[in-house]
Amino acid sequence: MIFAQPPPPADALRAAIRKAYRADETACVEALIAQAELAPEARERVAARARELVAKVRAERRRAGGLDAFLHEYDLASQEGVVLMCLAEALLRIPDSETANRLIREKLANADWASHLGHSASLFVNASTWGLMLTGRVVRLDSGLAGDVRSVLGRLVARSGEPVIRRALVQAMRILGRQFVMGRTIEAALERAKPAEQAGYSHSFDMLGEAAHTMPDAERYFAAYRSCVAAVGAQAQGNDAVARPSVSVKLSALHPRYEYAQRDRVLAELAPRILDLARDAKSQGIGLTIDAEEADRLELSLDLIAAVFGDSSLAGWEGFGLAVQAYQKRAIFVIDWLAALAREHGRRIQLRLVKGAYWDTEIKRGQERGLEGYPVFTRKSSTDVSYIACARKMLAATDAFYPMFATHNAHTLATVIELAGVRRDFEFQRLHGMGEVLYGEAVGRGKLARPCRVYAPVGSHEDLLPYLVRRLLENGSNTSFVNRIVDEDLPIDEVVADPVAAVGALASKPHPRIPLPERLYGDERTNSRGIDLSDPDVLVPLAAAMTRALAKPLGAAPIVAGAEVAAGAAREVFDPSDREPGLSNIGNSGSDGFFERRRIPIKVAECDAFAGTILFDGAGNQTIAGTMVETNDFANVEFSGAGTKTFSADASTTAFTIITGSGAVEAPSGGL
Repeated sequence: MIFAQPPPPADALRAAIRKAYRADETACVEALIAQAELAPEARERVAARARELVAKVRAERRRAGGLDAFLHEYDLASQEGVVLMCLAEALLRIPDSETANRLIREKLANADWASHLGHSASLFVNASTWGLMLTGRVVRLDSGLAGDVRSVLGRLVARSGEPVIRRALVQAMRILGRQFVMGRTIEAALERAKPAEQAGYSHSFDMLGEAAHTMPDAERYFAAYRSCVAAVGAQAQGNDAVARPSVSVKLSALHPRYEYAQRDRVLAELAPRILDLARDAKSQGIGLTIDAEEADRLELSLDLIAAVFGDSSLAGWEGFGLAVQAYQKRAIFVIDWLAALAREHGRRIQLRLVKGAYWDTEIKRGQERGLEGYPVFTRKSSTDVSYIACARKMLAATDAFYPMFATHNAHTLATVIELAGVRRDFEFQRLHGMGEVLYGEAVGRGKLARPCRVYAPVGSHEDLLPYLVRRLLENGSNTSFVNRIVDEDLPIDEVVADPVAAVGALASKPHPRIPLPERLYGDERTNSRGIDLSDPDVLVPLAAAMTRALAKPLGAAPIVAGAEVAAGAAREVFDPSDREPGLSNIGNSGSDGFFERRRIPIKVAECDAFAGTILFDGAGNQTIAGTMVETNDFANVEFSGAGTKTFSADASTTAFTIITGSGAVEAPSGGL
């Protein structure tokens, strides 16, 4: 019922990954602290190097234009920063011009753009502020502004109308987007990358595009990736495959049903596409890296990676890579599994360690779905600890990985250098438009002389916006290192504080203001529990329980005032997804007497654990019924759809019936 074919049994390494999915955060963090802790003298060297890097970055702050300066000026703690976030997200979602005009009036009118003018040393910030201030004045004209230069300018622009302003905002987003995007086409991006390559950087190009919604979408993205691989390979120079540029790929862009529920289909249809891209990259002598996405896709992505990496046509090529997210509790176990995969096939994997860009989504999904826990750490500092532990494990597996460390954090950078010792066969990575000053101190002669690859998105303005929103969420907060490194109000020692020591000293490892999903509503009520449809360890036993529940015919009849009142002939009820055989026999009640009582007790029939218990007594006592549903006593309701027969108030109505694995519960209108 759940699987066409159940997934194969997990080996020990894969079982460890699954066990850690939503594991207890305290236990996870304490285990990682032990693996990330450095010796005292090593901690001193890391701190000294990190302090030196931060001091140099602050000294060069005026040169740090672009997004580093912009995100520092408009952090998400300010009203204007929130307005920018709303604008960026809304431009992606607005369906029509009238809605866009209303958004402009609502979101830009009250922000204090003038307070930011001249506040930053970056020309980029001041230019952006002028534009935002002008549009803000345009939409505030109805408030009666007059008599000053700004209101005159506002009236002047107002004569053009809001559609013109809307187009101006789109153009402003394009200007902002240029700071994030290397080029609209791969050819333009390759040309723009040349000066950085001459300065010692390499690049990983990513064709911007979010999840495909249709197969034509997926085919378009696939064609774009193949063209990108061909173009990058044609211009790549040198014989060192590791040093040559690479291409990054999002699997969700290559299949419209990239989800665990479609595992068999995805393996059959998506794996050949990834293999084709990998073969293309191999023939061009460049790398191909699979990007990390949401946590509920990890199991499926590992299945795909195993299928593709093991193909004999890729033998001898060490350009296949993927990203691992340190903010996931499973990260360090994924590295163990990948090391075993690399050793099994006798070649290294290019492994990119990132911190993770979907934190808000992962927390919100866990809460909405009432899941057992979160797949990610609730404290940013715990992610830093996980990153160090993962980095140490990667550097120790010299036969399995070419390590790639994506970070904008000076302390993390200094820690990786310390862990690597004399090794040089690894690289750092940064986002295009960010971390330029920090890595200016790490790359090239006379500096730290460590290689760095720039993650370089390529695409149009329309494809930029989802990526832009993620970057603003990830780096726009005033708690992010991107902001803290240039905030001269923060002492340098605080900026480069050791996360291992900081987390180790915490009385509570989970964030106290982010309760587990079950406790989302505090003492008011318990959050309803959901089922994690991306976890095989949940789905396999659930499928078995559902099979057992449907193994015997079920029958049900209305119970009114404690007695069955079936008046007509029983009828068969079918599973909507499978018309054969009938799921159960249901008896109908007549209209006489059914609605005479206001408080009709509902009892569980043939259920030992709750025999004779009133589940709903008219006063709202539904807790026991809810618990039964959550513990899969009502598994068929959740998945087959049978037994959810609702009735109207006419004559000859049908009782609302819930079928369980061991009996039935009958209820009047409104149900449970």
